Amino acid sequence: MEVFDPVELPELLKLYYRRLFPMAEVMEAGSGVGMVKNYFQHREFSFTLKDDIYIRYQSFNNQSDLEKEMQKMNPYKIDIGAVYSHRPNQHNTVKLGAFQAQEKELVFDIDMTDYDDVRRCCSSADICSKCWTLMTMAIHIIDRALKEDFGFKHRLWVYSGRRGVHCWVCDESVRKLSSAVRSGIVEYLSVVKGGQDVKKKVHLSEKIHPFVRKSINIIKKYFEDYALVDQDILENKESWDKILALVPETMHDELQQSFQKHHNSLQRWEHLKKAASRCQNNSKNDKCGPWLEWEIMLQYCFPRLDINVSKGINHLLKSPFSVHPKTGRISVPIDLQKVDQFDPFTVPTISSICHELDVISTKEEEKENGAESDIKHRTRDYKKTSLGPFVKVFEQFLENLDKSRKGELLKKSDLQKDF
Repeated sequence: MEVFDPVELPELLKLYYRRLFPMAEVMEAGSGVGMVKNYFQHREFSFTLKDDIYIRYQSFNNQSDLEKEMQKMNPYKIDIGAVYSHRPNQHNTVKLGAFQAQEKELVFDIDMTDYDDVRRCCSSADICSKCWTLMTMAIHIIDRALKEDFGFKHRLWVYSGRRGVHCWVCDESVRKLSSAVRSGIVEYLSVVKGGQDVKKKVHLSEKIHPFVRKSINIIKKYFEDYALVDQDILENKESWDKILALVPETMHDELQQSFQKHHNSLQRWEHLKKAASRCQNNSKNDKCGPWLEWEIMLQYCFPRLDINVSKGINHLLKSPFSVHPKTGRISVPIDLQKVDQFDPFTVPTISSICHELDVISTKEEEKENGAESDIKHRTRDYKKTSLGPFVKVFEQFLENLDKSRKGELLKKSDLQKDF
């Protein structure tokens, strides 16, 4: 694994913003793809500079202005905010209360640190291949619900660059949702509830919601390999005591004794399932039933969403293709057809793609027409590097968004003709 040296970041960023950042594509996304006039000019951009200096409420007339400012300021991080009623860079000149966030994509932020109470391999900002499965399950569960339960068509998943994933839902109708509706959606998608002091965070009853059932079916595909083998959640008394805290006390003594007789998590899990079944058959205890094992599976594997990120229209989220200042990794889009194959440790870093750019043959560059614009030059540059396939995923997403927008305009035109 490449070791990233943060000391090199300022110089690498200069090269990245000049030659490799896919400006045209990000500009198109920020413009809402074919949206009303001034849409881009009213979009907030935020830069984080060295030493965590934040510059909010920036806005730009066009791609050239944004590009020049990025090259001038050399931001360590770029965030994208809402589309406002007025230009964000003029918010101090607007009458009090008139400056309002009008629309923004519905976004989701899933961070690995929120799973620290249930993952055993890593903690805090650290991740490994064993716990990354949590993000894989999260993408499958949330994306299925957004697509099938809500009917949202345009969903972009992006690796954060360090320890999590982001989702941008960009349907035109979704961008105009109120905070209350956004809160309702994220509440629907939240099953694990409670802070650090709450041991049992999932409570099911006999009537299981279809969303929960479908989520459990996804988790089942990964649970044995992830939870019982890689995380070994029933390895020893310390680990299985956490599981016992989630089941009725009437089962504790029997499970404690039987767990000591078994040799691994797989055997202990099978015994727990049988014990739960016996509990259900032998008593009227409403805490026993098939949902008992499901509660454990959900607590250990279900996505944990940052509600505040999703419900706030004016909340910022890192731009795709930003560089993570701690890891040097690029925040790349994730191909939904290859979620299980996505490996955060093979994502291009700013060091690696700048090196790739350095080794492009001199002869090839000499063939290029020096009169061509910097934008075309840069487009060729990033497509020659390992960033290329990820830009292609982003371009396909924008193309589908554009087709949908044109289709809606055509429908409206046809309806007007009918009248």
